[in-house]
Amino acid sequence: MSRSVNKVILIGNLTRDPEMRYTPDGQAVTSFGVATNRRWKSKEGEQKEDVEFHNLVAWGKLAELCSQLMKKGRKVYLEGRLQTRSWEGKDGVTRQRTEIVLEDMVLLDSKGAPVEEGTPEQPAPAEEEVQLPEEGKTDEIKGEDGKAKDKSKGAGSEEVSEDEIPF
Repeated sequence: MSRSVNKVILIGNLTRDPEMRYTPDGQAVTSFGVATNRRWKSKEGEQKEDVEFHNLVAWGKLAELCSQLMKKGRKVYLEGRLQTRSWEGKDGVTRQRTEIVLEDMVLLDSKGAPVEEGTPEQPAPAEEEVQLPEEGKTDEIKGEDGKAKDKSKGAGSEEVSEDEIPF
C-alpha cells in the first residue's frame, strides 16, 4: 500500500487580522489570510514576482493563540494540511473553498504588530522554539534539540581563563 502526504509549509505575512468565533459546542475556530511571494527571472533576464494568497483556519487552543498573537503584517511560519470543504449557499448554489488547516505556527517577527501609545515595542520573539522548564525546575532550559542550555551564559559567552583577565 502506498503512502500519501498532505503537508503545507508556508512563510509569509498575514493579510488580515485573525477572526475568532466559536462553534455551537464551544470550540474556538480562527480564520485568517497569509500572502507568500515567489521571485524569478524571465527569459529576458527581467526580475518577476508572483504573490499567492492563502486562506487558513485554526481550531481549539491554537485558534485562541492565533487570535491573541497574530496581527495583520506579521511574518509567520505555518504548518498544516490542505482541506477542501463545500456547502450550499442561501441561493442554492454549491460553493467550495480550499484552505489550510493549521497544525503549527511560529511568529517570526514583530513587524506590523501594533504598538499602543505609551508602551515600548516588544522585542521580536526568538526564532528557535524553547521548551519551558517544568514547574519547580528552573536551573536549565532545553532547546529544540532537547539539550540543556545554561541560562546563566549569554548567547555568545565563552569560557575565559585567568590569563585573559587584564587585572
